[in-house]
Amino acid sequence: MNTPFAARALYALAWMFGRLPVSMANALGRFVGWLWRQTDAREARIARRNMALIAPAASDATHEILTRDILRTTGQQFLETLRFWTHPPERNLRALKVDPADKQRFLDAIARGRGVIVSAPHYGNWELLNQWLADTTDLAILYRPPESEVGEAFLRLVRHSTRHEVHQVRAGGAGLRTLIRTLQSGGVVGILPDQQPGDLRDGVFAPFFGRPALTMTLLNRLAHKTGAEVLHAWCERAADGRHFTLHVEAADPAVSDADDAVAASVLNADIERIASRDPKQYQWTYKRFTMTPPGTVPPNPYRDLETH
Repeated sequence: MNTPFAARALYALAWMFGRLPVSMANALGRFVGWLWRQTDAREARIARRNMALIAPAASDATHEILTRDILRTTGQQFLETLRFWTHPPERNLRALKVDPADKQRFLDAIARGRGVIVSAPHYGNWELLNQWLADTTDLAILYRPPESEVGEAFLRLVRHSTRHEVHQVRAGGAGLRTLIRTLQSGGVVGILPDQQPGDLRDGVFAPFFGRPALTMTLLNRLAHKTGAEVLHAWCERAADGRHFTLHVEAADPAVSDADDAVAASVLNADIERIASRDPKQYQWTYKRFTMTPPGTVPPNPYRDLETH
């Protein structure tokens, strides 16, 4: 397969859907969510199972209502992301309300010269957050490459900046060294803190919505080693489905603790608080709890879903 050609073909398809009027794109996104639920698609099964895992005392009817709202919002987020990927960042950022205090908090952290780690949970629209960061400063963004070469080539096409330099850093040994150098030089690093590590050696179990979740140790170790400040940031969707509000806040200082378990617990508590602002805006279609502590029964709470 010609990878560059296939990636550009995907971009052309994204461009087509990205040109839909916002009201039509939102309606289509909600329809996609409805379709997932009606067909019991993978997204619906995972979201439903996550609701049962984090709210075991709630009724099945409550789980279903939560699942419905999550799927509608996830479908909407998918369509709006196509729009953000295929329009110039300066146009997309017109939909983002930025409180001067939040922007100044970010700029002050950069000015202190210790390096800044931006912790960006999967809440609201994190692609719009990427564009705001890239419009504000140079930065390095850690990412886990898709399994498909075409998928990775597509992401490199759509994740661009017109004002500042953005380094897409692959997870791994070489990437870690890049992040350390960036922070030691006073630069900015972006990390998605709620991705489950692929190996038990790369994380520790810490509570997340009442369940043990394998949580990365990369963030606290980077902060502890370099002395970098950690800020949480997210772009929260407004009720009208058209606009967003940027939030930037200092993480609990213990997020950089040398004790991995302490740091991971604090990190998850912060993310849980953010996700609880509007649970349907959080990425509950992701299998967050596949890795479980040794001896847990069942070892993978999603295993039965894979047979569907």
